[in-house]
Amino acid sequence: MATIEKPRTKTEVTSGADILVQSLVNHGVEVIFAYPGGASMPLHQALTRFGDRLRTILPRHEQGGGFAAQGYARSTGKVGVCMATSGPGATNLVTAIADAKLDSIPLLAITGQVPTAVIGSDAFQETPIVEVCRGITKHHYLVTDVNDLARVVREAYLIATTGRPGPVLIDIPKNVQLAKCTPNYNEPLNLPGYSVETPKARPEQINQMAAAIKRARRPIIYAGGGVVTAEASDALRKLVKKTGIPITTTVMGLGIYPSTDRLSLDMLGMHGSIYANYAVDQADLLIALGVRFDDRVTGKVEEFCKHGKIIHVDIDASELNKNKPAHIPVCSDVKYALDELNKIVEAPEDISEWVAQCLKWKAEEPFKYDQKYEGILQQHAIRTLWEIAHEKDPVIAVGVGQHQMWAAQFYKFDQPRNWLCSSGLGTMGFGLPAAMGAQAAYPGRLCIDIDGDGSFLMNVQELATCVCEKLPVKVLLLNNQHLGMVVQWEDRFMQGNRAHTYLGPIDNPEWSGKGDGIGPMDPARRYPNFVGIAKGFGCGGAYVDKKADLPAALEEMLAYDGPYVLDAATPYQEHVLPMIPGGMTVKDIIKE
Repeated sequence: MATIEKPRTKTEVTSGADILVQSLVNHGVEVIFAYPGGASMPLHQALTRFGDRLRTILPRHEQGGGFAAQGYARSTGKVGVCMATSGPGATNLVTAIADAKLDSIPLLAITGQVPTAVIGSDAFQETPIVEVCRGITKHHYLVTDVNDLARVVREAYLIATTGRPGPVLIDIPKNVQLAKCTPNYNEPLNLPGYSVETPKARPEQINQMAAAIKRARRPIIYAGGGVVTAEASDALRKLVKKTGIPITTTVMGLGIYPSTDRLSLDMLGMHGSIYANYAVDQADLLIALGVRFDDRVTGKVEEFCKHGKIIHVDIDASELNKNKPAHIPVCSDVKYALDELNKIVEAPEDISEWVAQCLKWKAEEPFKYDQKYEGILQQHAIRTLWEIAHEKDPVIAVGVGQHQMWAAQFYKFDQPRNWLCSSGLGTMGFGLPAAMGAQAAYPGRLCIDIDGDGSFLMNVQELATCVCEKLPVKVLLLNNQHLGMVVQWEDRFMQGNRAHTYLGPIDNPEWSGKGDGIGPMDPARRYPNFVGIAKGFGCGGAYVDKKADLPAALEEMLAYDGPYVLDAATPYQEHVLPMIPGGMTVKDIIKE
């Protein structure tokens, strides 16, 4: 048996690969999702020498590793770390990097690169990954001198975690990995122009905010992912308690305020609640916290909160007045601003009528579905899962599509970082690896992926990772054999013409748009046979198509000792409602 070389101390002459891994350990990294290749082999050899301090998880696709690192980061607030080889390995990380950029997730992506002597020669498995990723990273490095490596990792970690978080790429040529030097892990940083100072609201801005709240008659709080990032959920809840102002969140903000509370108006936007959209439309003051006025929230931006004043607090100055002008723009860490505001804020003089109106809208226009439907509707499956699982404090990940929006509507979140969702980029295939990353962070915790069949298939290979790495992720698969969200748009805006949105065999009339959408009862006749796929990977699996059988099937899934896929047959004709068509306003909302 070969002897594993012990990692060298920082005072010894050390290889670039060992310096990189030691630097990760120095920053408290405990898990890395890494897929090896020719240009990254020295890095992987180094990882074997640090196995007692740094767990390496081998995904089955680099994109799966990137999303798993995101799941780790989103659920913990720590930096997620992933690694790939040069060329195709590096380009397979691109989608995960872009996803992290749009959702402000701290991610460190490390790639191997061909030796410096052949960079630019179209060497085998060469891509200029720094150039490819220039527009989708917060910062990026091509390290050409081993003496720079320890400093670069420190800088990358700092950049990823300070200010508005984001992904940082470090590209390391193979000869730099093999080169040796005596590292200085405390070498001064070289970041001209980059401020590590956290922006803080000025006292006069806090006073302005408090005065605006005091005068408001129809105020609404609109909070997003920046509250999660700032760990400001408690401060936000305190503000709501002190002022009695109703609150709505973005899809990124789910969990920062309990969805079950009476003042919660749930999510707003295209598929948000009718009552949240009505409230924002009628508000005379919108308190926007850690949000970016995304088009899926605002619709026609000029009409969004047209008659209200806007307070906008964000750590990123570039977001202020970018999409929607604010009357009181405040560049600040959200938690600091809320803590200072809570010291002086007073409840508005009389908003009882306004709160009553919001609660009336909420009572009259709830999220709803046909509870008499004999089969399993997606909304019913998610609501039933919430009823059974929410007391177990699970982490819920989702793919992208109809199931994502239904999960946001019908699973009631009460804590931040329990909801993992690709929001800005909207990346199919996100759910399973994200849940896998959260499971690596919390080995004893329940981690569930609510997924659609189209999204699930994009990274289904990560079931093998879950089995081999003993990550007991549960998958509730809402299987309608279609690309459901695109089908919905076809039905609403394209006269129902199916343009390659059916995922089943073309000779199966029960699924091709001519049947009732429930499909064949025999799971062996279904395509793909997800139960067979799950068991082929070594997971547990079951099929359910009867409403009465769903609770027991969910209980069996949650109790299973290992990863599990529950394939639930659902109809493809169901639409996510309400819906505000793109570029439209609350006046154009579709309810039925």
